[in-house]
Amino acid sequence: MSNVREYRALRPLARGCAAHGFALRVAASAAAFFLLCMMASSCSAAGASAGPDSASNADLSVDGRKWRPCAAEYGTCRFSGSRDVLYGTVEQHVIKTFLNSADCNNGVFGDPAPGVEKRCAVALTAVDPSTAAKAAAAASANKDTTLESAATAPTGLKAPPGQGLRCAAPSSQVRAAANGDLLEADTPSDGTRLFAADKPFALVFTARPTQNDTLNWQIRDSWNAVRASGRFPIAAGATLSTLSCASSIAGYFAVSASLERAHGQLESRGTRPAGIATFGVLPDTSAALPAVRFPYEDLHRFGGQGTAYLAPGQHCCDGDGYRPVYTALGLSWANDNRNWYMEEPKNAGTFDPASKQLLPYFRRGDIMRLIQLDGIPQWVSPNGKETHSYAPTSLAQMKDYMAKVGAESNRTRITYFPKQRDNYYQVTWEPDADGGLPWRDSDANFVAMYKAVWEGIHQTDPHAVVMGVTYASVQANVEWMRRLGPLGIGRYMDGMTIHGYYDIGTTPSHPPERVADPGNQGTVPGALPAAMRALRHELHQYLKPGAPLFVTETGISYDIGQAYGKNYPGADVLYAQAAVVARTHLILLGEGADMTYVFYLADMPDAARGYGIFFELDHPDGAYGPVRISPKPAALAVAAMTRIIDGTDTLGPLKGLPKGVYAYAFRRLGGGKIVTALWTHDNDAWNAKTGFSASQSADYRLRVDAPGTSGEVTVFDMMGNPSNLPYRDGVASLKLSPTPLYVVSANVGVFKDAVMTPEGYVPR
Repeated sequence: MSNVREYRALRPLARGCAAHGFALRVAASAAAFFLLCMMASSCSAAGASAGPDSASNADLSVDGRKWRPCAAEYGTCRFSGSRDVLYGTVEQHVIKTFLNSADCNNGVFGDPAPGVEKRCAVALTAVDPSTAAKAAAAASANKDTTLESAATAPTGLKAPPGQGLRCAAPSSQVRAAANGDLLEADTPSDGTRLFAADKPFALVFTARPTQNDTLNWQIRDSWNAVRASGRFPIAAGATLSTLSCASSIAGYFAVSASLERAHGQLESRGTRPAGIATFGVLPDTSAALPAVRFPYEDLHRFGGQGTAYLAPGQHCCDGDGYRPVYTALGLSWANDNRNWYMEEPKNAGTFDPASKQLLPYFRRGDIMRLIQLDGIPQWVSPNGKETHSYAPTSLAQMKDYMAKVGAESNRTRITYFPKQRDNYYQVTWEPDADGGLPWRDSDANFVAMYKAVWEGIHQTDPHAVVMGVTYASVQANVEWMRRLGPLGIGRYMDGMTIHGYYDIGTTPSHPPERVADPGNQGTVPGALPAAMRALRHELHQYLKPGAPLFVTETGISYDIGQAYGKNYPGADVLYAQAAVVARTHLILLGEGADMTYVFYLADMPDAARGYGIFFELDHPDGAYGPVRISPKPAALAVAAMTRIIDGTDTLGPLKGLPKGVYAYAFRRLGGGKIVTALWTHDNDAWNAKTGFSASQSADYRLRVDAPGTSGEVTVFDMMGNPSNLPYRDGVASLKLSPTPLYVVSANVGVFKDAVMTPEGYVPR
C-alpha cells in the first residue's frame, strides 16, 4: 500500500533537488527508497574523497582548522569538555558540537559521504563557551518551545522503591521558557519514548500558571485504568518539574494533567489527541521464554514498514530510520530496493553489481532485507513511461538486469548477513486492477515476466528465493493464484508474498474475524482465517513443498471516515486498534504465514487515518520519516507479540473451538515450549457504535498437560505481563477477552492431535 503513495509524496522533492544537480538515494520509509534531495543547500556538495584516512591517525587540516582523528565509523570519539567533531571525509563532512563524547555514525551525523568509509576527528581547540552559549540560544529561539523537543533524558535518576508504576515527588523544579502552552508533559528518551521495565525514567511537566497552583496528574494504561497519580505545588510563572519514575508493569501508558486553579489540559500534538502524553514500558519475557537460538537469522517472523529519524540532528531521510525503534519493537525485516526503474532509469548497463553500495543502516546485519523488484524503466516500457502495468519490451534485458541484482545480493549476503541463509526477492507490488500499480498487460506476459526475473536472479544467486504475486488482499491472492497457477507461474516462484488485508477497511470495527458477507454465515469466506486456509491450498497446489509464505504488509487504521483531531481517537479506539493489530498478525502466522510485516510505524498522510502504531507529533495529518513520535497501545502490543512469538514454528489453530473463541499454537525453535495465543470476539458487541468493550469475556479450558497432572503455566497478557496460572488434571481454566492471552506450556504431546496443521506448511 505505501510503496506508490510514498513514491508520489516524495518525488516532487527529488525533482526540486535535480535542479541543483544533486540526488541522493535515501530511505523514505521501510517500504521504499526514493531519489530525494536532502536540502537545497546540500545539492552543491563536493565529490567523494578518501580522507580522513582509516589507516592514519595524523592530525588533519580541514576548513582552516586542526583536527585529530578520534574514531572509526561506528566507534565512539572521546574527549574532555565541549568540542567540535568532524564526521565524514576531508572534502565531505559534517561538524557538530558535543560534550565529552560523540558516537561516530550516520544516526548521529547523517551521511555526508554516501558509499565512502568515514571517520570522526575532534577539533584540537575547545569550543568557546560564550560562542556555544550564543549558538544554543539562537537554536532555542528557532525551536519548538514544547517540552517534547527534548531528545535525551535527565541523568542521575533513581527508580522509586516499590512495584507497579510509580513516580516520586519532583526531584527538581527549575524555570522554563516563558512561551508555550499552559501545560506540557513528556518522557524524554532515545526518541522512542519506550523504557525498560524497572529502570528509572523522567516524567517532565512544564506549567505556566499566572498564580501559584497545584498540578494534578494521572497515568492510565491500555485498558484506561489508572496506574499512578499524584499532585504537587507549582509556583507562578513557567516551571519545569522532573519526576523520577519506574514501572514493573509493561505496556502503554497515557499521562494526563490539570491545574487546580487554572485548569487546562495537555494540548494535541500532531496526530496525538489533546489530553495525553504517551510512553511505553517494554516487556521482559525471558524468565518464561529464554532467548531462542536461531540457526538462521531469516527465521525471524516480524518485519515492519515505516521509519523514524530519532537521533539528535536526524531528519527524513538523513540518518538511520530503523534504530532504535525497530530493535526495541522486535522487528527484524525491512524492504530494500533494487527496482529496475530506480537503478537503470535512462538506459541499460548503468547498474554495477561489483560497486553497488549497501545502505549503511543495513550493513549492521541485524535488520534483514526483502528486496523489491517491481516496476520497469521508461526506455524498455511498451508505453514509453516508467510503469508497473506492463511487461518490458525486452525480457532478455530484464533477465540480464536481474542477473546483476542476484550477483550483488549474493555478495551482500556473504559480506553483511553471514547468518542469513537466503536472499528474498519480491517481484510485483499490489498489481490490483483498482490499485495504484495496476497490471494492464496479459496474464501470459505476467508469467513471462516472472520467468525472466526468476531465471536472471537464479543465474547468479544460489541462495535466491523469488516471491510474488503480492496482491493487496488475501482473497485477491487466492483468486489470482487460481488464475495464474494453471499457466505455470508456480515454476517461477520459490515462495509467495501477499499483503494481508481482508476487508473493505481493516479497522477496529472490521477485525480479522469479522464475516465480510454477513449473509454467508455457513462458510465465512470473508474472514481472515478462512481466506488464509484457501490461500494455503493454492500455495500447496502450485508451489513446491515448504515454499515460504511472507506477508509483507498488513495494517489496522482507525475506522473508515475518521480524522485526526483534538478529541479523536479516544482511549477505547486505541485499545481496540491494539487488540486488532495483535489478533491480525497472530491469525496470519497461526494460519501458516512464515513472516509478517507490521504496517505502519507512525501516522502518515495519503492513507486512511491511524495506520501508525505511533503518533506523529509534528504534523496534524502525519508525515513520512518523522523525528518525533510517541507510542500507541498497538506499539506495545507488537513489542510483546514479537518477544513471545518470534523464534517459533506454527503448530496451527486449535480444533473444536466454541463459537467466538480463537486459539493458535506455536512451538519454540529447537523443540522448545508451546505458546498458545487465545482470545474471544463477538461481531455484534465490537464496533464503533456499541463501543469496543474490554469487558467481553468467555471461559475456556485449555489442555496444557496430560490427564491426571497438575502444576502451573505462565500466562502473558497483551502487553507481555506474566502471571502464574495453576492447572488441574492437565487443564488450565482461562477467562478470555478481546485482547490475546499467551499461555506457555511444556507438554507438546497434548497438542499433537489438538491442532490443525495449515495445509502444506513445513517448519522452515
